[in-house]
Amino acid sequence: MIDLVDSFGRKHSYLRISVTDRCNLRCQYCMPAEGIQLKKKDELLSFEEIARVARIFVASGIEKIRITGGEPLVRKNLEDLIAEIAKLPGLKHLAMTTNAVLLADKAEALKKAGLQSLNISIDSLHADRFKEITLRDDFSRVMAGIEAAEKAGFNPIKLNVVVMKGRNHDEVLDFVRLVYERNLNVRFIEYMPFKDNCWDLEAVYSYKEMTQVIQQEFQLEALSGHPSDVAKDFKLLGGKGVVSFISSMTDSFCSSCNRLRMTADGSIKSCLFYEPEINLREQLRSGCSDEQIEHLIVYALGKKPEAHPPMEELATMSNRAMVEIGG
Repeated sequence: MIDLVDSFGRKHSYLRISVTDRCNLRCQYCMPAEGIQLKKKDELLSFEEIARVARIFVASGIEKIRITGGEPLVRKNLEDLIAEIAKLPGLKHLAMTTNAVLLADKAEALKKAGLQSLNISIDSLHADRFKEITLRDDFSRVMAGIEAAEKAGFNPIKLNVVVMKGRNHDEVLDFVRLVYERNLNVRFIEYMPFKDNCWDLEAVYSYKEMTQVIQQEFQLEALSGHPSDVAKDFKLLGGKGVVSFISSMTDSFCSSCNRLRMTADGSIKSCLFYEPEINLREQLRSGCSDEQIEHLIVYALGKKPEAHPPMEELATMSNRAMVEIGG
């Protein structure tokens, strides 16, 4: 069994697995306006290959796995993969990030297969603005998906909101009012630069700016969490929900990072903003042993940087689009 500790002493217990680079929305912060070169079917890892890598990782100390995309639910029969991963001995939590467009018809099956929690991406509570941001008229389907997730018993359900000045920053209080009345966790995410995603420093709405606005109407009480948590969590006094902030740009959490990523085509990314990758696909298909896969994982982890560069520098770096990496 390998030791998932990088050269800076950070122990890794969280793996994010993308199962597809396809998405049924076109959010500009994630998908370049001209689109991407989609991988062919045989370039993507099969469910069998994904489950094998997941098993190797869990045997090496990964305790939490999150399924991502693109949009994971566009991959047919995803609940079959969920069921395989959910039964891995040693795995403590299995989650998924989705845009919820297809969730209403899948929530019950996913819960039954062993999925435990959901992060749902939704950047506006207004149908017309939702369409402007996503270029798709699916707001009602997303809201139906959230309701289906609540009915199926997912807990927690987190709403991921990428906040952009001039686009949706005026809805921060609307989202807080929503979770005040419901057992939901809204997570406000600072706008991050990725390939061709129209990032602009002036559009970054910092978590400090958000908290100042929220505290004009609500009382926030800080919640304690795990040292490697990416979000700053706050209880809404008198309310049901939780408000969180992911301050990747203005107050990074690199020093406590415990996450690794695997793209849909089998590349290990040690850091979201680190371009070099180690691809496992050909090794998986050439009859290599688990031990050989482990050595590649250790090599990739050894390349993980201590921290990502400042946001102005990130905007000039070469990297995959967010939709290709996995949210």
